[in-house]
Amino acid sequence: MSDIGSHPYPDPLGDEAELRRLALKRLKAKRDLKAHVLAYVAVNAFLVVLWYMTSGGFFWPIFPILGWGIGLAFHVMDVVSPEPGPAEVAAEMERLRRPSGV
Repeated sequence: MSDIGSHPYPDPLGDEAELRRLALKRLKAKRDLKAHVLAYVAVNAFLVVLWYMTSGGFFWPIFPILGWGIGLAFHVMDVVSPEPGPAEVAAEMERLRRPSGV
């Protein structure tokens, strides 16, 4: 009997409901990332146009572009980075079982 949530990586031949839940979670993360990228591009394009139309002097949009870009980069890494494999999860669980936690 499979306990949903008892392990982070379902057996590919195992519980279909758990596989579906994981697939939906990943698809939602990808959809959210696409929305984040679209908002980043649209807002920053607007800021560049606003800068150009008002003065064209010091390129102040660089601050939100870089600041938001750092957050966007972390979001991308979170979505596309590979998840730890079963061996890494087992090793971490073993470390947590030790009395010192180290």
